[in-house]
Amino acid sequence: MTFQPDRGLEQEDVDERVETAIDENDVVLFMKGTEIMPQCGYSQRALELIGKHRDEYETVDTLESLEEYRNALSEHSGWETIPQTFVEGEFVGGSDVLAELDERGELSETLAGE
Repeated sequence: MTFQPDRGLEQEDVDERVETAIDENDVVLFMKGTEIMPQCGYSQRALELIGKHRDEYETVDTLESLEEYRNALSEHSGWETIPQTFVEGEFVGGSDVLAELDERGELSETLAGE
C-alpha cells in the first residue's frame, strides 16, 4: 500500500498526513519515491530491510512536498533526513539504524513492535 501526496501541499496538510500515517499504521516508512520506484539508495535499502521481515507496512512518498515532510517528520523524530521508519508510533530510524538492527538480529523483533 503506497500513499502518494498531491503536489505542493501546505505544511498543515503534510503535518496532518504524517500524524495520520504514524497513528494508523503499525509500520510506516517515509521515503523518497515509491515501493516500485525508490528515488534514493537509502530509501531502497530501508525498503529491502523492512521487506525481509514484514509483508505489510505503509510507505509515504515524501518527494512531492519534500521540505514540508522534512519539517513535519523532524517534529516527531528530531531528524530531518529521509527515509524514516516508525513502528507503533515510535521513531526507529533511517536505513542505517535498520541495517544495524538487522546485523544484530533485532530488526524482526523491532518491526513486530516488541
